Amino acid sequence: MGKRKNILLRKWNKLSLQWKLTTAFVFTSFIMLVVNFVMYFNINQMMRKIDEVYISNINLNELSDSLNHLQNSMTDYLNTKSSAAIDAYYRSEQQYRKLLDNLNIAITDNEMLLMEKNIRNMSENYLDTAFETVQAKRGRNVEKYKDNYERAKTAYQNIKACLYSLNNEQFKYNSGSYRILLNTLRYMEVVSTSVLIVIAVINIGLIILLTRSITKPLNNLAKVANEVSSGKLNIEPVAVESEDEVGVVSGAFNKMILNIRVYIEQIRENLEKERILKEKELRMEGHLKDAKLKILQAQINPHFLFNTLNAGAQLAMMEGADQSCLFIEHMAEFFRYNMNKMDQVVTVADEVRLVDSYIYILNVRFSGDINFDREIDESILDTQIPAMVLQPIVENAVNYGIRDIDRNGVIRLSAYRGDTDICLSVKDNGIGMKKEKITQVLAGRRLDDELAYNSNGVGLVNVINRLKLYFNREDVIEIKSEGKDRGTEVVIHIPL
Repeated sequence: MGKRKNILLRKWNKLSLQWKLTTAFVFTSFIMLVVNFVMYFNINQMMRKIDEVYISNINLNELSDSLNHLQNSMTDYLNTKSSAAIDAYYRSEQQYRKLLDNLNIAITDNEMLLMEKNIRNMSENYLDTAFETVQAKRGRNVEKYKDNYERAKTAYQNIKACLYSLNNEQFKYNSGSYRILLNTLRYMEVVSTSVLIVIAVINIGLIILLTRSITKPLNNLAKVANEVSSGKLNIEPVAVESEDEVGVVSGAFNKMILNIRVYIEQIRENLEKERILKEKELRMEGHLKDAKLKILQAQINPHFLFNTLNAGAQLAMMEGADQSCLFIEHMAEFFRYNMNKMDQVVTVADEVRLVDSYIYILNVRFSGDINFDREIDESILDTQIPAMVLQPIVENAVNYGIRDIDRNGVIRLSAYRGDTDICLSVKDNGIGMKKEKITQVLAGRRLDDELAYNSNGVGLVNVINRLKLYFNREDVIEIKSEGKDRGTEVVIHIPL
């Protein structure tokens, strides 16, 4: 027996650290797993039984809550006669019927099961009476629905009383079973805890015996590692006395120290190179700022432009050139709106006035060739929307819709209130849009010809993206076209 023990000990000592640790941890883990599995299975069985004790009370509480909701939704409909109330009533009725299916319907001598059957029968009569009450209300039969409502209310109170009585009986019965199961569970907890403590002590002893044989060389490595962690890299390498895992780790540690030294030197060189590049980048940024400043200095001051246009309008008025005065006023208003309100929230009325000014300017430029019509619901003029959304759409209709057609081009602006939203529509009778192009625009992809004509730089894609961000929804804009030469309609949907 002693000889066999020595053979096993020699084999154990020849194992690598990896196999020693693996064997020890697998053995202890297996024992813990088996014990935990047995404990978990037994405790889980007990917990399931405990949970099942009060399931009948939970079901009765759910049934009582559903009955309350059904009665309240019926009363709410009788008071308000709203579609939301009738929907709530029908949903509550379905839920209550579903819960009734869990009650007993069989003939039995068990008192509690018999009470369940009575509650179910009373509930069927209550549901029929409630339905007749709702139907009488919908048919405006006042006498009938009042009479049925009183009957339904009486049935509701009787059912509530029966539910309360049954719930109490069930609770009394379940409490006794719960105490028995709880005592059994506590006994199992004591036994399981004791077994776990014994297994844990055995595992700790095995781990201490195993780790003691490998901690000594690791302690030497830990001392050197602490010196390195404090910043001392110029130290003597760790002595490697074996070829096992500890020896491999010690050799790798020595290589790591050497690599760290090389890496620190490389970091110093890279930091120096980065400093030189940063200085060049700062000089380039300075040159770029100077260039931007010169460009800004070369631009016209917007206020100077507005004042100049206003002075021109006053001069035209003094000279009796009413048309020129009106044109300059529209031009000044158009530029002022573009400069001052681009990043603001405006009203539909502001946007409509801007479109009027834009159409007036175009008609002066093109000798009245733009046929423009609008139909506006004045009740929605105070609705808030992002600035510069209508004018770019109208501009798009002019440039890409009616500009190159050989017939009279017509643009119609409509603003009206829908069922669920406010609609702003810009419709033309121009060349129309292909479905592929509509898909690209709605997807937010900028088209190559978006700035082909002179414009204010705000394209249709920009308008779509801003509307989506402002209203936080994807279906805020709609583009319709029936094909070539059938015109195009762009509709903005503003949620109510």
